[in-house]
Amino acid sequence: MTNTRADIYQTVTDTIIAAIESGISDSVEMPWHRINRIPENARTGNSYQGINIPLLWVYQIKQNYALPVWATYKQWSEIGAQVKKGEKGAPVVFYKQFEVESENSEDDPQTRIYARHSIVFNAAQVEGYETPAALQPPCPSLIVNIAAADMLVNQTGAQIRHEGGQAFYIPSMDYIAMPPRQMFHDTASSTATENYYSVLFHELTHWTGAKHRLDRLTDDKYGGKDYAFEELVAELGAAMCCASTGVTSSPRDDHARYINNWLKALKSDKRFIFSAASQAQKAVDFLFSQHNEQRAAA
Repeated sequence: MTNTRADIYQTVTDTIIAAIESGISDSVEMPWHRINRIPENARTGNSYQGINIPLLWVYQIKQNYALPVWATYKQWSEIGAQVKKGEKGAPVVFYKQFEVESENSEDDPQTRIYARHSIVFNAAQVEGYETPAALQPPCPSLIVNIAAADMLVNQTGAQIRHEGGQAFYIPSMDYIAMPPRQMFHDTASSTATENYYSVLFHELTHWTGAKHRLDRLTDDKYGGKDYAFEELVAELGAAMCCASTGVTSSPRDDHARYINNWLKALKSDKRFIFSAASQAQKAVDFLFSQHNEQRAAA
């Protein structure tokens, strides 16, 4: 059982490493850029969680699938669709719990959690599936302000100061600094709007790590493993927020400084990306919990 669990962690980590290395270019794009939706299950309608989000993004981009809609062979069959012959699926990870008897017969059984995987197929790999209108690929928009993104940001209650020429979060003063909106411009890979929200959500993810929130931040300096970990959490959190609010995430100018640290950590620790994705999911859930509390109070 231990070997099986290790293989799952290693397989997923190797997939992420290969995607990052193949995406290193002058634009410094990561494998989850150009994505603006969270992957979801065709059978249940539920969104995938944690490590499965960047993992399915990697497969979607690699195969140039238009939609982030996935399901197992059995699930596609249950909704009247058939996986095409010869198609290869993508792995997703889920967790199972089991109880083991304690060495001391008087103690309660101990609960253990282990990782398992199943294979899912994209909507482009099946026949007999009619894409709902709500899931059709969105048309490009020229709107500068994105209502869903603005609402999420505003209802977190975060203090955001649009001043200076850099973006950062200061834990000791608990505020986010952002360059003025007019400083964001179109680039070869992204619009000014996409660049703005990607950076803002990156800093908001850092904001969730404050001691009185999720207590995730450390004092690790640039170049350390904890520093690289937090930057990857912020990168994934930003991509998840963008995808949840209809914004295509864009590469930050400072990604080049972090990529080598990420690759070093990924290659030395096969659980690194799992932990980062888990913490990113918690950060995004926290942001949306503030959003939902405000809506409930209205």
